[in-house]
Amino acid sequence: MMRLSRLVLAAGFTVALAAPGARAAEPDKLLPADSDSVTFVNVKQILGSEVVKKYALEQIKQALAGQDAKQFLEQLGLDPLKDIDKVWAGSSGKDLSDMKGLAIVHGKFDPEKLFKAAEGLTKKEADKFSLIKDGGTTILKFQPDQGNPVYGTVVDDTTVIVGTDKKLITTAIKQAADQKAAPIPADLAALVKKMDDKASVFTTSIVKGKLDNVKVPPQLPIDLSGVEKALPKTETMSLILRVSGDINMEFLFGMKDDDAATDMGDAMTKAIDGIKGLITVAAAAEPKAKPLVDVVKTIKSDVKKKDVIITAKVAGDLIGKAINAGD
Repeated sequence: MMRLSRLVLAAGFTVALAAPGARAAEPDKLLPADSDSVTFVNVKQILGSEVVKKYALEQIKQALAGQDAKQFLEQLGLDPLKDIDKVWAGSSGKDLSDMKGLAIVHGKFDPEKLFKAAEGLTKKEADKFSLIKDGGTTILKFQPDQGNPVYGTVVDDTTVIVGTDKKLITTAIKQAADQKAAPIPADLAALVKKMDDKASVFTTSIVKGKLDNVKVPPQLPIDLSGVEKALPKTETMSLILRVSGDINMEFLFGMKDDDAATDMGDAMTKAIDGIKGLITVAAAAEPKAKPLVDVVKTIKSDVKKKDVIITAKVAGDLIGKAINAGD
């Protein structure tokens, strides 16, 4: 559970617009009220995508078939390839050191087996795992060798939650019982509803005031000074990934006003041109970098009112080549 929470909570930056005709996403009702970033991962859709089935599914199956993994999953009564559907996460914090959040995993679970496995962990590794009670809720606490503890529990046979503190867990349990809409801020909820609930992954964040002091290293081979100047006028950032036979990406910077969007758009165009030139030079010196040339060729930037939209595509055959090259 901890690995999953770290993966999901780490995912928090950059942007996208839902595709024409796409259905708006509805924020998960268990998201924390103080969230300033929301992430969604459509696990079942990703596993069922053409590119994953063609290039990665067998490797995933082999990893899960390993003796230790297989035994642990049997104890949990869980088949990750079939039983995990979607993951939501809400996080907040001034920076990474201040980050807190909750991951909400939806799927098909056996609560009895999960709690029994948790109890087994407390006996096997008592210095790291413990079970704590909060009213009628049993919570598993994991204390790593370094860093803050992580908490998790089973809400019901369709939902498991993992959070950075106990209060997030107990509050989510109450929200599940209340049957109310997600309590996240209205501006963040509006951003989430602009996302496509059929997307493979999206993450969207309120960043107003958080990027005022971001400095770009002056020694970089690409001129990002224009981006640095525009960042303080950035209010939202989002990313959307669509995984099918290829991987399509859309990034969006929601700017303060139209003028700020124009400035960021110009800065991004300059940065993209610099990246393309740099990759072309690198590919001439190192043949293994040549596939990146095809990727950067797909990067495009556009400005629509207050939004700066960047799109890119990674072709499925390039992904296959990269995976095979590592064999």
